[in-house]
Amino acid sequence: MIPALLWLDEAEIYRQALDRAGCGQRLDIQLLRPDQHPSPAQLARTEILLARQPPPGILASMPRLRWIQALTAGVEHWVSRPDLRPDIALSCARGTHRVQMPENILGALFHLTKPYAQATMDQRDRRWVRRISQTLAGKTLGILGLGEIGRELAKKAAALELRVIGTRSTAEPVAQVDRIYPAVATDEVLAQSDFVLLLLPLTPLTDGIMNAARFRAMRSSAYLLNFGRGALVVDADLVQAVRGGIIAGAVLDVYRSEPLPAEHPFWVTEGITVLPHIGGLDAHRDEIVAALFADNMRRFLAGDALFALVDRARGY
Repeated sequence: MIPALLWLDEAEIYRQALDRAGCGQRLDIQLLRPDQHPSPAQLARTEILLARQPPPGILASMPRLRWIQALTAGVEHWVSRPDLRPDIALSCARGTHRVQMPENILGALFHLTKPYAQATMDQRDRRWVRRISQTLAGKTLGILGLGEIGRELAKKAAALELRVIGTRSTAEPVAQVDRIYPAVATDEVLAQSDFVLLLLPLTPLTDGIMNAARFRAMRSSAYLLNFGRGALVVDADLVQAVRGGIIAGAVLDVYRSEPLPAEHPFWVTEGITVLPHIGGLDAHRDEIVAALFADNMRRFLAGDALFALVDRARGY
């Protein structure tokens, strides 16, 4: 019986997924809420950990820990931990936003090009104002970070007759993507795009990648959409770019500090839309991640390679 600690809200959902996958009988499963603390015996015995973000330093008290399953696709908060030993396998929840995130990104594109938000305000004031929407067909969507979400989005964008280009770490073709560029050619993507979408992981190389110089490389009519990580953007540079007409505007779903502080200029900058980190929210999120965890558990127990194993050198 391999000791596994499920340390999170809704832990029972994950335990049930393990049972359905036929893994439960091989595990000694311990369930803890985030506000509870493992006993010294639990820490000493645990070999598998499912958790959102344990307290700093606690991994050092888990000498038998072999595998951590993260609940999110982004793992910068894990790989930066001093107590994460090199011998501990870390897998992420890559792919669990496959449906919800692309739909919310498409919603942002429609928000930018269709007058529904203005019509809602007109209705409030009982004003009859006919507005002409912009078309998405024929426009270019540039995706920085063509991973799982980007590939799924490209399929849906193609149905809307959007041209899709983007950057990724490998040059292998992606269905419905017109051209793939290496990261060093990011400015070429910016220069061609009507909408620039950030889906990059946060690493030392991508921190602040969208700065004043990059905004100047964009079209003045283009919009930035950030559904990746807040720290990809230099906040002050974005505010200046929008206020100065360097770019047309932005839709942001992620921020360097969350909740976004009330005094932050994003709130009051005309042309910037603030979303409260809703891109990946799903009413069935726990069930989706639990299914991934159960599949990975089957792999772990069989001695097979884990899905979405994190490369710590790359940071994702």
